[in-house]
Formats: sequence, C-alpha cells, structure tokens
Amino acid sequence: MPREVKGDVEEAVRIQRKYYADTASNYDTMHAREGDGDPTILKLVTSLLHTVEPVTLLDVGSGTGRGVRQFATAMPRLSVRGVEPVSALIEQAVRHKGMAPGSFIQASGEALPFRDASFDVVCSFALLHHVSRPSVVVREMLRVARKAVVIVDSNRFGQGRPAVRMVKLLLYKLRLWNAVNFVKTRGKGYLMTEGDGLAYSYSVYDSFELVSAWANRVIMIPVDATKPKSWLHPLLTSGGVIVCALRETQ
Repeated sequence: MPREVKGDVEEAVRIQRKYYADTASNYDTMHAREGDGDPTILKLVTSLLHTVEPVTLLDVGSGTGRGVRQFATAMPRLSVRGVEPVSALIEQAVRHKGMAPGSFIQASGEALPFRDASFDVVCSFALLHHVSRPSVVVREMLRVARKAVVIVDSNRFGQGRPAVRMVKLLLYKLRLWNAVNFVKTRGKGYLMTEGDGLAYSYSVYDSFELVSAWANRVIMIPVDATKPKSWLHPLLTSGGVIVCALRETQ
C-alpha cells in the first residue's frame, strides 16, 4: 500500500482547517455532545483529575474553549491553557465568549510549543480522529505532561454491528486494517462528512501502547451509555472511550 505523501497530508490539513474556519460560528451547536461538549464526560474527567491535584492543564485542540472554560470553572485554582490551530475558533472563544486571549495559543498538536513536563495534565477531546498521524500528537502530549494525560476520542472497534466490530478487530490484529481502509477511502485515508468534516479511522486503542509505556496506571471508561454485556467492554461495546493515563512523580 502506498505511503501517505507530504503533499496529501498538507492538503488534508488545509481541508480540515477550512472546514472549521467556515463553521466556527456554529461549532458549539454542531458538536454539542462531542468530547468537551458533553457535561457527563467533563464531570468524569474532572473527578479523575482531582486525584492528581493538578496546578496546570493544557487542552490540545481546544476549539472554541469549551473545555478550557469548564475546567477553569470546576477547578478555580487550576491554570488552564488551550492550543488550537484554527484562528477562527480562537476568535469565537475570545470575542464571542469573553475568554482571555492569553488562555490560547495558535499552534498544532504535532509540535507543541512547550518544554518537557510543562503541564501537570494534558488532554484532548475528539481531536485524534481528525489527524493523519495521531501517534505524533500523542507523543507530544506525553512529552509535555507531568502527572496525567487524558484522551477522549472515538473507538472504531465499538462502532457498527457486532459482527462488523469483530471483523475490524481481526483485521487490525492481522495488520490488514490500513490496507482495507485505504481501499474504503479510495486512497485518501479519510472520509468527509457534513457534521464532522475530515475524519480518519481511529481508535483510542491505537494509542494504548504509547500511553501505557508512559503511565503507571491507565483507566479506560466508555463514553456510550451502554450496559456491559461482555468482558470485552468497552473495546467492542462503546464507540467512544475516555483514556486517563496517570503517572506517579517524585
């Protein structure tokens, strides 16, 4: 299977950022229950973060600042910053929501402009299925984190009919998923939808090895409100998963 060339990646990034720039004014409505727009998810994450007693937090791919505002409100002593590559989304946060301009930095998650271990907590909400190389972003998140990394994102293995879910997992284990996805997307590697823009096939389990190598403890919580029916929960039962990686520090 041909590798994704630099020009293809840059074109995909351009398409996705244009989509968010064009829909910035409607971002919160269009993504009302996604990631940092879901109050239940934010409450769960906040509860977990209390255990590490953070002082600083970085939200990677902060959008219009929903997560930045929620964490700052729930944990008043917490210093929260957001990184967002699309200026139109930052403008929504600053001009239309009255958030402090200094709370945001326009930058990419693939090259975070911070030193190692700069933040107690680093998190991302529904970001990684929009990037062609999620492992690069995850490595950057782990690099600048000191106590915890939180990823809230999609899980391809928990989507579709039960038989389809098992087939996807089998193809992934046999290292055939990328080839199948290449054919499915006609060589682009991504699909376009009106509600989500440009999206890649991604599961938080794709990043599990990286995260578990960094952390002392990894907690996996299903996003979908489904009752566990097998010991494979949430791998094959939830279309979205919260990953909370905790690292003990001296």
